[in-house]
Amino acid sequence: MAKDVIIALDFPFAEETLAFLDRFGGEERKPFVKVGMELFYSAGADIVREIKRRGHKIFLDLKLHDIPNTVKRSMAVLSSLDVDMCNLHAGGGKAMMSAALEGLTRADGSRPLLIAVTQLTSTSEEVMREELWIDHPMDETVMHYAQNAASSGLDGVVCSPLEAGRVHGVCGEGFLTVTPGIRFDDASKGDQVRVTTPAKARELGSDYIVVGRPVTAADDPVAAYRRCVADFCAQ
Repeated sequence: MAKDVIIALDFPFAEETLAFLDRFGGEERKPFVKVGMELFYSAGADIVREIKRRGHKIFLDLKLHDIPNTVKRSMAVLSSLDVDMCNLHAGGGKAMMSAALEGLTRADGSRPLLIAVTQLTSTSEEVMREELWIDHPMDETVMHYAQNAASSGLDGVVCSPLEAGRVHGVCGEGFLTVTPGIRFDDASKGDQVRVTTPAKARELGSDYIVVGRPVTAADDPVAAYRRCVADFCAQ
């Protein structure tokens, strides 16, 4: 399975986002990018259409979590934007995930990849126990959510790179692991808890890594992106 690096476009406005993407005009292949809540709520569907028009693959990261019918109808709207990947929270349950898949599938049978968030990489076991009242260990919880997603027909999960190998073990090698929480050895963790480097994520079995500040905040974002690709996609 081919691996890829996804750049998280965590910018507040369309102008800043497009100026950042202009810096990659000389790249032979346009980077795969993630549009999250901040940018989507600011710039709306138009920014998705413009980024797609420029030739980028798009992971639309809106993490839907609602009653099944609402998620189904919302996914039908997102599918019409011609994105390549979108997601929801596995915590919404199997009925919600199955409804999402139904809504996402177009009349011709095509659809974007659909993945489920297991636990956010900013969440610690202490938070799970004391705030979320989840008594099972992090690893067991992530595997259970991943199995629920797989049995609902989803394509993969968002998880920590530290959990990617075991997800493949319980859900199969073809079940995608999309892993944020990526930092270079010489960078700060920021607000992430469960993190690793691009090279280590490759070794652990991640299929896609999502990289934000190590690229977007770099003095030379193109060089930082190339470093990620070299470290993660090397055979």
